[in-house]
Amino acid sequence: MFWTLLLALILLLLLQAQLLVCLHELRASLTSVTSASPSGTSNASALQRLPGAIIIGVRKGGTRALLEMLNLHPEVEVAKNEIHYFNLDENFRKGLDWYRAQMPVTLPGQLTVEKTPGYFTAPLAPKRIWATNPAVKLLLIIRDPAERLVSDYTQVLHNRIQQNKPYQALEELLLSQGHINPKYKALQRSFYYQHLARWLELFPREQMHIVDGEALIRNPFPELQKAETFLELPPRIKPDNFYFNVTKGFYCMLSAGHDKCLDESKGRPHAPLSNEAFQKLCRYLRVPNQIFFRMVGQRFDWC
Repeated sequence: MFWTLLLALILLLLLQAQLLVCLHELRASLTSVTSASPSGTSNASALQRLPGAIIIGVRKGGTRALLEMLNLHPEVEVAKNEIHYFNLDENFRKGLDWYRAQMPVTLPGQLTVEKTPGYFTAPLAPKRIWATNPAVKLLLIIRDPAERLVSDYTQVLHNRIQQNKPYQALEELLLSQGHINPKYKALQRSFYYQHLARWLELFPREQMHIVDGEALIRNPFPELQKAETFLELPPRIKPDNFYFNVTKGFYCMLSAGHDKCLDESKGRPHAPLSNEAFQKLCRYLRVPNQIFFRMVGQRFDWC
């Protein structure tokens, strides 16, 4: 009996010692997590927040590249997917809590950015965004609207081929009896001035930053510097965050020893279009482009 009680006491002491060791390790772990947060911020401050900046377009203008490059900044967190909250009624009806739930977790002082290029041409998007946050910063990345149209068609063509669906040649859609077809949707998306007018009815020009899509492709760093300034971010993105990938033919990103290139759909060869048809398109867009230049107070070297 005595030896049984003694053995039980020894086991109890061993269990107590093990428990104290576990408690000590748990306390040390919690202290380490808290101290690792910026300025001692606890994880309780990590929340899903509404975006402080939105990339609103344009479709096939380089929105994904811009988003990924902004994400190099340590004070920026981005929504990985296009949300389509302000341009699709079925999503807008889900409400603001649903929209917030699509955002990344951020700490105080970090900037949340989302991008949905469909916003720029959606008639209701400007009013819906303004009603949600009239102070939100807007980024609009643009490229030559003729080249954008061809890229737009190329993406649709690729998707239809993948889905074994029939398709028309670009020239058949773009031209009607030898003249530009103004009803072609991809062309309508290239009338930048028409869509911009809706945004400027609500948002002051200084609340929208125009990113030159062609310049971003040629040399990303200067365009990212301008974006940092517009977003009131400290300069953290550096020239050595980018390197030219000869195989892919465009710049890739480098951060913390890891490189990242955009997926294979970026830089995809354009669908064929005769030079005659392309020149007709360029002439057709000349006046709309001039109106757009006057609206934004900038000129671009387009066809």
